Amino acid sequence: MEANRLMRELYDIARRLDSVQLFNHAFPFNNTEMQLIKEILQAKEAGKKIISSRLAEALGITRSAVSQMVNKLEAKNVVKRVADDKDRKIAYIELSDSARTRYEDMKERINAILGSVIEELGNDKVETFVNSANEFVDAFDGAVARQTAGDGQD
Repeated sequence: MEANRLMRELYDIARRLDSVQLFNHAFPFNNTEMQLIKEILQAKEAGKKIISSRLAEALGITRSAVSQMVNKLEAKNVVKRVADDKDRKIAYIELSDSARTRYEDMKERINAILGSVIEELGNDKVETFVNSANEFVDAFDGAVARQTAGDGQD
């Protein structure tokens, strides 16, 4: 496949993937909010607490965007800010009990959807897709790194 066609195909695939709204249709959270909730849960499961700057880093967005999202979710009783016992300037972001229940319900529903996809395509096709996609991303990252390193030598 020539490079121009590959670029068109990649843009088309990215656009189609971006239009797949896993969480907006039947779920109360958008994709980024679900990622934020997942990060909070992972921190809690690891016995840790998480602050806004760490969430921003994990989600690849600004602290301001995280703050806006937390404000919105706090108003919906999804998350809460909890001040650190020793340093009141530090606020940890935690999930409300009801949010954890809703998150687990959504996760089960999404797993059911993905299970249907696996059933329709077959496990081998899905495994091949995942492996190929990961190999492609690794090769692309390597090519970008080599190109960037080459640009720095001029």
